[in-house]
Amino acid sequence: VAYPLSVERIFTEIHPETPARGMPIESLGYPPERWARMTETIERMGEEENIRFAKRTFTTNSHRALLLAEFAREFAPGSFEDLNERLFRAYFSEGRNIGDERVLREIASESGLPAGSAERAWTETTFEERLKAQGKIASASGVTGVPTFVIGDIFVLEGAVPLELLIHAAEKVRSGP
Repeated sequence: VAYPLSVERIFTEIHPETPARGMPIESLGYPPERWARMTETIERMGEEENIRFAKRTFTTNSHRALLLAEFAREFAPGSFEDLNERLFRAYFSEGRNIGDERVLREIASESGLPAGSAERAWTETTFEERLKAQGKIASASGVTGVPTFVIGDIFVLEGAVPLELLIHAAEKVRSGP
């Protein structure tokens, strides 16, 4: 079934205080039993989609990765989806630090971004300004996790949600009140 939806990605940092080198997951403040439940849920959902999640012992700072994605959206739109997929896989499946400039340069190159893309993304103020503006939109909308799906003006679904829930929300919006 097709749904007349538009997709708009807004980038935001959930833990901007995280240093580029990363920090232990425990420092996020989740009680161990809650973290275990969240991890179990994500792993189960990943199995359904053929996604393997690495055991995460640290969290990283996504700031430079988001700037790189913003650069790709404008200057390399044909590489944008591949970059996003590779960033996801690097962090969640391979357990790599996407706050590390070397890792990000490698991912940019693998995604087909032109040489020097990372440096432009990190030094041109346009991308920093866009990221700040998007963060303000997310904050004003009450976003506290990623991904967050806003479907119509009825449903806000946050985090890893099952496909069935997204379909249900789209059906409800399509059928009207």
